[in-house]
Amino acid sequence: MQKVNKLIVVLDTNILLVSISSRSKYHWLYQALLNNEFQIAISPEILLEYEEKISEHWNNDVALNVSRSLTELHNVLLINVYYNLNLITADLDDNKFVDCAFAANADYIVTQDHHFNVVKNVEFPRIPIMDIHQFKQALGY
Repeated sequence: MQKVNKLIVVLDTNILLVSISSRSKYHWLYQALLNNEFQIAISPEILLEYEEKISEHWNNDVALNVSRSLTELHNVLLINVYYNLNLITADLDDNKFVDCAFAANADYIVTQDHHFNVVKNVEFPRIPIMDIHQFKQALGY
């Protein structure tokens, strides 16, 4: 068994949403996930939100297919979260991504959501935030 030294990231729901369609200019991200180019950390709560939002945006079949893929891919880490850091006060729902990143010791949270900017100013725990363009560069695209 070889050691895996890939980036571990938490994807905000909107980042995943814009990457799923093969017609999206951000589809490279979903393809990179499927091609095992990085690891993604998700909690059961994040997976439920992904399913809900994908179902709203497309339909239940697409949501189930993406959800099934996420539970079967070897580069998807299912993380149980035991701490609620509550670092984001503007949108409490966003804290699930921060808590998952902390529990997974993730390298980054990938998001375009400005609510996460407050996390950049927190000294502990240090959870780096990057946008989709920075992530593309980090992957070498």
